[in-house]
Amino acid sequence: MPETQQLQFSEIATQRKRRFADRSASVGVIGLGYVGLPLCILLSEAGFNVTGFDIDQKKIDDLEAGRSYIFRIPADDIQQARKNGFRATADFSRLAEQDAILLCVPTPLTNHREPDLSYIRDTAAAVAPWIQPGQLIVLESTTYPGTTDEVLIPLLESGNLRGLKAQKKDAPGLADAFFVAFSPEREDPGNTTVARRDIPKVVGGHDPVATELAATLYEGIFNRAVRVSGTRVAEMTKLLENIYRCVNIALVNELKVLSLRMGIDIWEVIDTAATKPFGFQAFQPGPGLGGHCIPIDPFYLSWKAKEYDFNTRFIELAGEVNEAMPEFVVQQVAKALNRQKKPLAGSKILMLGMSYKKDIDDLRESPSLTIIELLRAECAEVEYNDPYHPKVGRGRHYNLNMTSASLDDLEKYDCVLILTDHTTYDYDDIVLRAKLVVDTRNATKGIRSPTVFRC
Repeated sequence: MPETQQLQFSEIATQRKRRFADRSASVGVIGLGYVGLPLCILLSEAGFNVTGFDIDQKKIDDLEAGRSYIFRIPADDIQQARKNGFRATADFSRLAEQDAILLCVPTPLTNHREPDLSYIRDTAAAVAPWIQPGQLIVLESTTYPGTTDEVLIPLLESGNLRGLKAQKKDAPGLADAFFVAFSPEREDPGNTTVARRDIPKVVGGHDPVATELAATLYEGIFNRAVRVSGTRVAEMTKLLENIYRCVNIALVNELKVLSLRMGIDIWEVIDTAATKPFGFQAFQPGPGLGGHCIPIDPFYLSWKAKEYDFNTRFIELAGEVNEAMPEFVVQQVAKALNRQKKPLAGSKILMLGMSYKKDIDDLRESPSLTIIELLRAECAEVEYNDPYHPKVGRGRHYNLNMTSASLDDLEKYDCVLILTDHTTYDYDDIVLRAKLVVDTRNATKGIRSPTVFRC
């Protein structure tokens, strides 16, 4: 990567860099969900003039009223951001006022396990008419290598009414160019040990000046920006991080299944292995993968790899192992009920936890959603409890219309199934009152009871 002073900055790029450095810039964030809204808060705290954009009018109304719709972001943070000048809007014409535009939109999979870039395409179409010379546009959405260069930039260029082009490496210093970079989000919902500012921000530009502009912007809110040689390296970095977790979780999930057959406590094995001070990192098994990244990202890379006539066998196998875990959980529930001479069909089951991980209000790709469907298919009567989800209605891949049940009468259920180990639960009390507990998270560790079945 060239040194900053060797780069050919146009006059307008120099002005943008100065505004990013002194935090006088206006920054627009598109997509006010689990990634975009925390980013708005960070930018606002740092002194930037921040405008959030979304097509969901309810989110806009909540934010404009100082309300938060994400549990881990207190309403006080929204209200303070508003005092600092933060505003939310569905008026995309205001993108023309921004020095930088950050895209934080979903990148799910289709029903055929292929990348769904419709949100990126739609957002690019909405952004393109308003692009101004010298603006910086950064994609934060996790995707396959090549998306920024091959999908986003052509859409931004073709839809721009002024005929502006993205700055390229081989045509530096253009006065009327705009700048494009990729900087993957590294959010870890529920993590209270690492501050967002302490998570290094990876930045790769379509050209070196774009890299430097994006790094300068992010250095205003993160303690460190990691500059890489281009957008594809940054895109692949994000995939590697999540595939690393996917593969290792698949490993411990497979070993959990084996350990159950062998009568070995896999959680004790993991805790013991974790005492080694080198060469081992502990991953925990569970009922399946959830969240927007780990269950999805491997398929983005395996899909793209086919373009290069490459079969990512290792990644696809890990995906298969993790996808099989909800079915395994249902089998274990049936097995535990059989030991009490009860069939799965007709049994009353209370699921504890709908979020994909503990102490958050995020349902994206949660294995609990799949497990509900599987249990119902076996004619079980299923209810749930989750302090973060009073109601579970309709989503992209589910339509449940369920309300969280009370924990006051656990005795009426044939089985209490722990799927998310929220710290608000009193597990000693749950084990004491429940007829049967099936624990997929080792939440009942240390509790000895013949009614507890760990799987």
